[in-house]
Amino acid sequence: MRAALLLATVLLGGCSQLFLHPTREQVLHPDKLGLAYEDVFLPIGAGERLHGWFLPAKAARGTILHLHGNGQNISSFISLVHWLPARGYNVFMLDYRGYGRSDGVATIADVHVDARLALQHLAGRTGPGSERVIVLGQSLGGSVGIYAAAHAAPRERERIKGLVSEGAFSSYSRIAREKLNALWLTWPLQWPLSLLFSDTYSAEDALPQLDGIPLLLIHGDRDKVVPHSHSQRLHDRAQGRRELWTVAGGEHVDALAHNELRERLVTWLDGL
Repeated sequence: MRAALLLATVLLGGCSQLFLHPTREQVLHPDKLGLAYEDVFLPIGAGERLHGWFLPAKAARGTILHLHGNGQNISSFISLVHWLPARGYNVFMLDYRGYGRSDGVATIADVHVDARLALQHLAGRTGPGSERVIVLGQSLGGSVGIYAAAHAAPRERERIKGLVSEGAFSSYSRIAREKLNALWLTWPLQWPLSLLFSDTYSAEDALPQLDGIPLLLIHGDRDKVVPHSHSQRLHDRAQGRRELWTVAGGEHVDALAHNELRERLVTWLDGL
């Protein structure tokens, strides 16, 4: 039954619906974690707004733009980045339209527009750490972050000092083909159906335009959602300064739940 529903979704052209699974429910709030925060609202037209949280650090050394995965919302992902302000990094978490308290309807195209709006917002901020922006994306957000950084306007680009991508897929068509391949009903049609998924926003194709931005890829070797091979492919095709951290026994975007990886990441950030 699930395979049949998947096939019907694809054939009906529901590519965004297949990739994006937004929720409105609030899981965790900065208050519950004892964090200072600022509600940020970015206009997207027709009276609608995106919502995000800005978590300030004392004596900030930089600002992290966090782009979350395809499901849930920022209140689910805050548990993975709440520790960064205490380590000297502001964090700006944004919900794409249709997620959390953000207005609108989620689409693949608009997810990428929203990431660019977040970069524009950070380019206009002042204060400690505002001149050093690091994009941190997880899963879908990892792919979106690569594309957004590669296509940032000069004013946004000059502030981006690093790019961290955890559990990202290299292209939409590739991950779609792998998911179609895993189901007996869609296996025979994996190649033609995967062509329905546009690679307009392919992270892999955007790599040449990163133009010197240091790239850190993190991926668990037991990730069953996005295979480790995607980050390996991105690493092999990237140019300039790049690293791939393979997390032994790691599953999908769980690296930042471990203190050892947190310490290693802060060392990498401080070294930019």
